[in-house]
Amino acid sequence: MIEMKVMGIAIDTATGSPIIVLNDKENRKALPIWIGSAEASAIIRKIENIKVIRPMTHDLIIDIIEKTGYTIDRIEINDVENDTYYSTIYITSETGEEKTIDARPSDAIAIAIRVEAPIFVSAKVLADGSVSCDSEKDEAESEEFRNFIRDIKPSDFEKLLKNDKESDQ
Repeated sequence: MIEMKVMGIAIDTATGSPIIVLNDKENRKALPIWIGSAEASAIIRKIENIKVIRPMTHDLIIDIIEKTGYTIDRIEINDVENDTYYSTIYITSETGEEKTIDARPSDAIAIAIRVEAPIFVSAKVLADGSVSCDSEKDEAESEEFRNFIRDIKPSDFEKLLKNDKESDQ
């Protein structure tokens, strides 16, 4: 497993779909994962430290887990099949008992960033879906991807956040 961090959220210009981008600690590999608008909004709210009056779904899930005596240790994005990613949330009880919860990567990431739990990605997933950030062979593709990510600004998400806020009411 390779530890990754959330680099940010991008918008696929061709489809308008949000993409979460994970980077390894050395910034050599980037893993883009297409996600839903609601999950993108939840992740953006945390990244931008946007406060909400009432707990949102991911906050509620964390509260339930913690009130039952468990802590969220880590998440793992451990498989990809037919462009669908799979992940697991690892929780541990006060007595050390570990349990796993199957989750969509977008939900698992939204939870992990809220509790500052590490995010791990399997070597298989990285081999299948990552973009190299330092290989000469892939330099043109990597440069295009880096430019795409670098040029993202918070205003790109205003419509996404506005739509999410309206759906919360």
